[in-house]
Amino acid sequence: MRLSGRVLAVDLAQEFNVSEDTIRRDLRELAAAGLCERVYGGALPVAPGGTTLTQRVGEAPERKAALAAAAIPFIQAGMTVFFDASSTNLAIAQAIPAGLELTAVTNTPLIAAVLMENQGIDLIVIGGKIVPQVGAAVGAKAQRDVSVLRPDLCILGVCGVDVKAGLTAFEYEDAEFKRLVARNSATVLAAVTNDKLGTSAPHAVIATQECATLIVEHDAPDNAAMNYGSQGIDVIYAGGAKS
Repeated sequence: MRLSGRVLAVDLAQEFNVSEDTIRRDLRELAAAGLCERVYGGALPVAPGGTTLTQRVGEAPERKAALAAAAIPFIQAGMTVFFDASSTNLAIAQAIPAGLELTAVTNTPLIAAVLMENQGIDLIVIGGKIVPQVGAAVGAKAQRDVSVLRPDLCILGVCGVDVKAGLTAFEYEDAEFKRLVARNSATVLAAVTNDKLGTSAPHAVIATQECATLIVEHDAPDNAAMNYGSQGIDVIYAGGAKS
């Protein structure tokens, strides 16, 4: 049975009239080949990846702009806001109204370059070695720098989102960094494109219920609000309520 991208071994065994052991063996082989991500009881599609942040910036700009517009109301004057590495988060940074006064923190040079042009923003840049695949500093120095901060809002960038697997990332140190800043923040928001819903990457960031707000596209699957809302998440459809 498919639930937000998840397949369960017990259901596959019944559907194909084979043993659960056979299904589990096949899923292990598929996972080893990078074709799925093993989770308890079954498997999930692998989260979209394999490109750098710079490459992702040019993908689906209209969809990311819509997600950004839905995220802007959560950014209020006087806040300290962390902008995590993400091409959608870059779009959010670009959409901040001129003159909105806040403290912005980021570990991502592309996002920092946008934020520093907004005169209302006090910018803090988290430093260290930039990981090209992530497009940000995520190592030991970056983790030390961000550990002293307590943002009001963390706008988290993630590779995969699933009800049970939670929010996940491809790079180990990136996941460690994301987890630290998310848990140091008063609240967490994630804005994700449809291709990330119901998928999983190898490294856990936070559990689903630790994300307060999930912004999804206007044409996200009909069951998104029910599935993620059942975990206590406020699910927002970009462009308004789901019809």
